[in-house]
Amino acid sequence: MHRVKRPAESLAKVALGKAKADLVVKKATLVNVETGELIPDASVSVSKGYVADVGDLPSIGPETRVIDGSKAFAIPGFLDGHVHVESSMLSLTNFSFAALERGTTGVFVDPHEIANVLGPEGVRLLIRESLGLPIKIFFLVPSCVPAVPGMETSGASMSASDVAELLRESSVVGLAEVMNYPGVVSGEAKLLREMRAALRLGKVVDGHYAGKIGKELAAYVSSGASSCHESVSREEALAKARLGMYLMVREGSAFKNLSEVIKVVTMDKIYPCKVLLVSDDRDAPSLAKEGHMDFVVKRAVEEGVDPVLAIQMATINVARRFRVDDFAGSIAPGKCADIVLVEDLKSFKIKSVVSNGKLLVHGGKLLASRRRFRYPERSVRTVKFKRRLHPADFVAAAPADRGESEAHVILVRDGESVTKHVVEVVPTAGGAVLPDLGADILRVSVVERHGKTGNVANGLVKGFGLREGAVATSVSHDSHNLTVVGVGASDMHAAANEVRRMGGGISVVARGKVVAKVALPIAGLMSLKPLRPLNADVERVKSALKKLGCQLESPFMALSFLSLSVIPEIRITDKGIVDVLAFSFIPLLARGN
Repeated sequence: MHRVKRPAESLAKVALGKAKADLVVKKATLVNVETGELIPDASVSVSKGYVADVGDLPSIGPETRVIDGSKAFAIPGFLDGHVHVESSMLSLTNFSFAALERGTTGVFVDPHEIANVLGPEGVRLLIRESLGLPIKIFFLVPSCVPAVPGMETSGASMSASDVAELLRESSVVGLAEVMNYPGVVSGEAKLLREMRAALRLGKVVDGHYAGKIGKELAAYVSSGASSCHESVSREEALAKARLGMYLMVREGSAFKNLSEVIKVVTMDKIYPCKVLLVSDDRDAPSLAKEGHMDFVVKRAVEEGVDPVLAIQMATINVARRFRVDDFAGSIAPGKCADIVLVEDLKSFKIKSVVSNGKLLVHGGKLLASRRRFRYPERSVRTVKFKRRLHPADFVAAAPADRGESEAHVILVRDGESVTKHVVEVVPTAGGAVLPDLGADILRVSVVERHGKTGNVANGLVKGFGLREGAVATSVSHDSHNLTVVGVGASDMHAAANEVRRMGGGISVVARGKVVAKVALPIAGLMSLKPLRPLNADVERVKSALKKLGCQLESPFMALSFLSLSVIPEIRITDKGIVDVLAFSFIPLLARGN
């Protein structure tokens, strides 16, 4: 799809001065990521969407568009090597424009969120939507749909044959993060077939390993998984790098691991050619306030990474990992003309963005024209309850003759994907488990929302800080059932029903009334609105949650990951509470209660 035939003859003529360039970036300081050099007063000549020449004597004619780069650094367009677009709550179209404004010209998308709702049809939907967008969209085929069979009710599934068929799509560069690492290590046939299918086609296999360092990690890497974005400690990251994995250093909205993981570069001084900067998940507020890969690169520089090296980690290193460096990742003759002008190599403030040879952002203004994509009916009507819900569905049972019991509680912490499994003494009364606001222990429920089982599972969570009310969301990794956190069962019931009414989204309820909401009708995951109006809705919800006591910086991310049963230590799905370390269900109340 992106490897169109290069206009070699035209490029040669422009390079030799026999023809005029379509566009020239004049006299910028070039960040050459191929050599790690800063080259002053370099001009870049562009013809038919490709770089023809990088030098000091550009071929300028009367029709050539000239961009003054004399007070700027010219860097390659940023590439995000691992991102779930659905987590931004934006459609793929609106995400591409938001990312473009921040200097991103290519993303490597793992669409397993929409795949867990709509299956292969959801992946193909995004592939169709990607056609004609202003940035390059590369896809990886979801490998684990559902993530862990039997642990939750999924909206859809993908067979090994589904995966093999999608791997042949021209815009697909590999197999997406293989999350079920115990399955890989134990030799699960379906996973190994999928991995072999990708490798046979010369495509990559992305990993997702959150287990112990040692023999299991070695077994996982030997299967063909060659990257991982789940490192949260320096020790873990170093172990993966030493086994030859591409190390994806994540700085997302909820999970900010860069400051710790990047120490393998700044302190351990590992060879950095296989170190990538990625976002993984960037929500709408983060995109609006901080940016996309420009922010991640800036954070790396703040942590002591040389600016040129940080840029390499978000450009050429990414392109080489996914084997697209023949046309992307650097500013060089024969490459796609993806060029970003920034004011300096500290703030990375964007001045202009050229994508595929076209000036699409200039002077802080988006010049690219937006287009609309029509979503099929099935993709916007996905939230279905098997049965009518009642407030009592959101109450966990307890022995009627006790005033307190020990319970297994999910502890969440801002900025971390890993939860902690804690046992707390909680109040009970009238045969029900109660929240304990003094200890910041709230009710959490997961409602099956694909219209299949009618399951509702109840548990307890610590770390949200709510003093009253409830919040519900249809964004709940990975099967995207409906997760509700709250104080009272009636408010939780009301919040869940409002999400169903919207066809997906986030709802905040206090004292029986909906006080804020965000509609996410596309698969119950994404909005139809562009970034700024969507962000206004999200900020209203965040403000409402803050008024109810929530102090989390990224409450939606924390809420959406409560069901992710592939990351330690404890989660809750529509089928019950999951001890992820043991990969088994456990009761809410500890034994002896």
